[in-house]
Amino acid sequence: MLQSLGKNRARLAEDGILAPSIARYRPLLRDTLRALKGQTASRDVQDALLDAIIDEMPADRLIFSDPRLVCIHRLVVQGPQIWAMIDRQVAALRGLFPQAEPEVFIGMRNPATLIPALFAASKFSDFPEFSENMQPHAVAWSEMLSRLRLAHPDVPVTVWCNEDTPLLWGQLLREIADVPFDYPLKGSDDLIETIMDPTGFNRLQRYLADNPAQSEIQRRRIVGAFLDRYAIDTAIEEELDLPGWTPDLIEEISLAYDDDMAEIARIPGVTLLTP
Repeated sequence: MLQSLGKNRARLAEDGILAPSIARYRPLLRDTLRALKGQTASRDVQDALLDAIIDEMPADRLIFSDPRLVCIHRLVVQGPQIWAMIDRQVAALRGLFPQAEPEVFIGMRNPATLIPALFAASKFSDFPEFSENMQPHAVAWSEMLSRLRLAHPDVPVTVWCNEDTPLLWGQLLREIADVPFDYPLKGSDDLIETIMDPTGFNRLQRYLADNPAQSEIQRRRIVGAFLDRYAIDTAIEEELDLPGWTPDLIEEISLAYDDDMAEIARIPGVTLLTP
């Protein structure tokens, strides 16, 4: 996300939209949150943070993206819950800039692939030890989002499925930057390029150049048509081989994840983006 937005950093900054590199704010936010211990930052602390992150550049919108903003990999799933502490962590983050109007963007993922990915990115070498006390068949993103909305009803939340991310990438960049469809953004096809045959991707780029899409829906249809023909199967398929995880369990988790999307679409204040 930050790499794609970074390709447009100068252009976005002209419009007061700043997407600093993660190195500019990760240690600052972490250390300040620890020092505040849940208290609201004073005006001096806020000014010092902004000076360090954005060098006194004028900003109407400031974008932070960091998978560790909520918690470490081992604590993402606890029992049947995803991000058991998200309501408290969002409250702490809001305390850094209490006058701001925050928005939250969350990419969801099938727990059947999310938990193995968290394990692979962790320091654990034993999966049963890593997944102890997790209840993957009962995990529901809708439960987490309902908790978040209950704790912060004034904060709009936008979500999408990670499995749809390549098709939604350009829209996600625009939603997060809060710019219209016709706003020129580089990097809108960064993810599509990673899962498409190079010949097909080049043909897609030429087609879009000769036939500019007039809406998000039209663009997704064009990209989807090219993906149907040129997608690299090995880039979009995941093989799972974990101790204790049977094919039946994986299917149960995946079906529950699909059903959970219907629940999410009904949560007030939550916008679910779909292809």
